[in-house]
Amino acid sequence: MGGRLRRRQQLAHVAINFNGRSFRFSCGENEVQRLEEIGKYLTAKLEELAREHGNVGDERLMLMAALMVTDELFDARADIDDLLEGSAEEAQAVAARRHSA
Repeated sequence: MGGRLRRRQQLAHVAINFNGRSFRFSCGENEVQRLEEIGKYLTAKLEELAREHGNVGDERLMLMAALMVTDELFDARADIDDLLEGSAEEAQAVAARRHSA
């Protein structure tokens, strides 16, 4: 510490509930809202998959949700690449695709 006092960041806890179970995560106090939003988004994906596919098990649902979210990430990265490389017309096409999804 070199003679200096370091201020410890206070940890907050966020619970993400799915399928009757609660999963607790620690994060910085300034990250709580973001983690809650991400948790709600993922929970919505999991519930959607559970409705569509029934009782296929939590592990399979988690993997399916991870694949869906990763697919969305890849699409978003491709859109960013298109925007960075393209013209204004391509930017409008990307925006139109995003709003129709």
